[in-house]
Amino acid sequence: MNESTRSRDGFLAAAAAYGLWGLLPAYFVALDPSGPVEILAFRIVLSLVFCVVILAIMRRLAKTAALLKDSGIVKLSALAALLILINWSVYVFASLNQFIVEAALGYFINPLVTVALGVVVLKEKLRPLQWGALGLAIVAVIVLAVGYGSLPVISLTLAFSFGFYGFVKNRMGPSVKSLDSLTLETLWLTPVALGLLVWVSMSTGLTLGTLGTAHTLLLLMAGAVTSIPLLFFGAAARRLPLSVIGLMQYLAPVMQFTFGVAIMGEPMPLERWIGFSLVWIALVVLSVDALRHRRNRLIQPTQH
Repeated sequence: MNESTRSRDGFLAAAAAYGLWGLLPAYFVALDPSGPVEILAFRIVLSLVFCVVILAIMRRLAKTAALLKDSGIVKLSALAALLILINWSVYVFASLNQFIVEAALGYFINPLVTVALGVVVLKEKLRPLQWGALGLAIVAVIVLAVGYGSLPVISLTLAFSFGFYGFVKNRMGPSVKSLDSLTLETLWLTPVALGLLVWVSMSTGLTLGTLGTAHTLLLLMAGAVTSIPLLFFGAAARRLPLSVIGLMQYLAPVMQFTFGVAIMGEPMPLERWIGFSLVWIALVVLSVDALRHRRNRLIQPTQH
């Protein structure tokens, strides 16, 4: 495969991954009147089923199972499972309760949280533009908090849970593929999900199979809807520079934001526009700095 074909395939895979993630709110809204707990539980269980089937087709079940012998990987996957459980729970709740715009803000903030984690956890030194971007993000949160009358809890929970999730996945190392990781995480969470399904069935009752064929098929797609974007993302990550992946990640929250405002009619008062604008400016600053830093690193070796 030549370089242009590799880049083209990587770009298409990234566009598919982030495009599908951008459509998630529409998918969850289409599942109404299923409740967030039922949707979350089926998402976990069916994701595990989907992952196991794909691993079996790829003849990689044994390799993934072998990861369970590594105590370090097992502990990290358990922590990742807890973080993704928090993230998925909040995101499904937000999608079903007219907080799609606030959820989109969380994923706009996420890259800035990742930079902040580098400072706090890894003791990394930031460049001036990175400090500037973080400062703008903090001001944005303050503006939004004043506008809401409280902190944007959904946004911050999504941003920090996914930021720490990415950090934990990074600690696992490159030997643990995204499909392997998702399999281990959903394996940890499946007992919890099954318990939730039992609880829903005994309280309000499960909606699966009770609301027509289309709704049933949509709910049964939860595993594929969760896993397929990850497979596309894994393919993109192997073919594109991180700087390109980093810029393309904004596609998903842009789509979510547009869906929330244009389709669902969520309010956008002035303070919200100001807060979002500050975050968007911070992301431009962060992206420019990342591209400049990458370019300088590529140029430096030729100067010796």
